[in-house]
Amino acid sequence: MSTAWSIAGEYLEACSCRFVCPCVTSNATAPATEGFCRFAMTYRIDEGRYGALDLAGVTFAVVAESQAVMAAGNWKLGIIVDAAASQEQADAILAITSGSAGGPLAALAPLIGEMRGVERHPIRFDMQGHRRGVTIPGLLEQEIEGIPSVSVGGECLAIDPTFHPANRRLALATVVKNVIACFGIRWDHDGAQRNGHFAPFAWSGAA
Repeated sequence: MSTAWSIAGEYLEACSCRFVCPCVTSNATAPATEGFCRFAMTYRIDEGRYGALDLAGVTFAVVAESQAVMAAGNWKLGIIVDAAASQEQADAILAITSGSAGGPLAALAPLIGEMRGVERHPIRFDMQGHRRGVTIPGLLEQEIEGIPSVSVGGECLAIDPTFHPANRRLALATVVKNVIACFGIRWDHDGAQRNGHFAPFAWSGAA
């Protein structure tokens, strides 16, 4: 008997590429600007269930490093689940992020060459205006700022429709801070010439 699930909330991402990341604008076929892409995608679930299990309030991060061309695969990847989540919730997140439970991340599973584990740490996800940020002490600190539209008040420039698992439409953002130091993946860069995105997300599937 399959387990149906659905989750929805907010996502943010920052990577090592210069703005605008060629991975997103080329359907992952153009080389990353640094000869590799090191990135983290953090997801805050505002509502959702995995079968009968409530997942509202759970936050998790997907941290990875790819080759120059992301579509070539052989990614190194690790998952961090908020320490406040129960073990059952963490197990559900692993099923979703590994792709074994279906959903958008299942399409990325063939690209993963090395799974570097799942860890539990406190995660703080912040939203303020066009800014988004995530802090996992000692492991991940990212802050990005959306680029305001001059034609539509209150909105940011965006790219649509993308192949991205979070959402077809991604707000364009630049990096304020991006420090990655986990799963053997390291990146440390401040400055507005690096790439970021944010969007709401809504996923569903069945294990």
